[in-house]
Amino acid sequence: MTAEVSSDIVADVIRNRRSINFFKPEPPPPDIINKALDLARWAPNHHLTEPWRFYLLGRQTATAIAELNAEMIAAKKGAAAAEEKRQRWLGMPGWLVVTQIKSDDAWQTREDYAACCCAVQNLMLYLWAEGVGTKWTTGPVTQAQAFYDLIWVDPAHEDVVGMLWYGYPAEIPVTPRRPLAEVLVELP
Repeated sequence: MTAEVSSDIVADVIRNRRSINFFKPEPPPPDIINKALDLARWAPNHHLTEPWRFYLLGRQTATAIAELNAEMIAAKKGAAAAEEKRQRWLGMPGWLVVTQIKSDDAWQTREDYAACCCAVQNLMLYLWAEGVGTKWTTGPVTQAQAFYDLIWVDPAHEDVVGMLWYGYPAEIPVTPRRPLAEVLVELP
């Protein structure tokens, strides 16, 4: 390693990062987001495919996605549910979409998806260390052709891994984890 890193600091960031459901309205500075995106690229990736692509969404695109989602919800749950979701989504301070370049090889596709998830984790951990929370969502809207059109992505070449909202947390949820003994199997 080129620099001393406190394992306690790393452990603290990993242990305390949470998915944020409610954000303060002000967005974080772009330089923090760009640094997080730069660090995301250092995720492990099989055969160095670097399969991730990042799309930072401006307010116009974010609003269009919030409207698309509201339309989808209105069709399933009615106008009141749609309006509640629209208002919630319009309040999200920052929007990012992560995609994965498609591969013809099924195993490489699996490896690339795992790599993209590692990239998202890198991004989320760095942002958390900077006081910025995230919420990773993969709801039905992210699979709609209209969503792909809004983010200028051809689904023949890329798959959406997830949409991330980011901003300063308005509240931090407490989410316990099961003890290690419940999820660890030690083999001889």
